[in-house]
Amino acid sequence: MDPIVHGVRRRRPAQEAEVTFDCATSGPRRHTFRGPLLREVIVAAGPGFDPARRKDRSRFLLEVTGEDGHATVLSWAEIDEDFGNARVLLATELDGRELDDLGCQSVVPTDHCGARCISGVRRIRLGTAA
Repeated sequence: MDPIVHGVRRRRPAQEAEVTFDCATSGPRRHTFRGPLLREVIVAAGPGFDPARRKDRSRFLLEVTGEDGHATVLSWAEIDEDFGNARVLLATELDGRELDDLGCQSVVPTDHCGARCISGVRRIRLGTAA
C-alpha cells in the first residue's frame, strides 16, 4: 500500500461530509462520510513543493487509484485553501461504519455524481502538469 494512504487512519481531526450523489442506475444516494482532508494527508507526507509559492503549488496533480483499478485525477489547486478549497476527504467511515476491510475512500462532496469517489484507495500519486 502507498505510504501516503497507509497512515490515513492516524490523521486527525477528521471531517464529516453529508453528500447526495445522483447515480445513473439507482437515483439519488445519500451518505455521510468521515475522515481527514486529502490536502492535510498530502501535506503531512511532504508533497515536495514549496507551500509558500502559489504558482508552484498550482501545477501539481493528484492521481488517486483504488484496488479495482478505478482512478481519478484532481488538481492541487482544486483542494488548496488559496484556490478551490474543495473539502475532498479520504474517508475512513461510511454512514457510521469503519471502512477497515474496504480501505479508505476518496470523496469529492461537491460532485453531483460519485464517479470521482475511489473505493479502496491504494495509491495517491502527486506529479506536475508540466
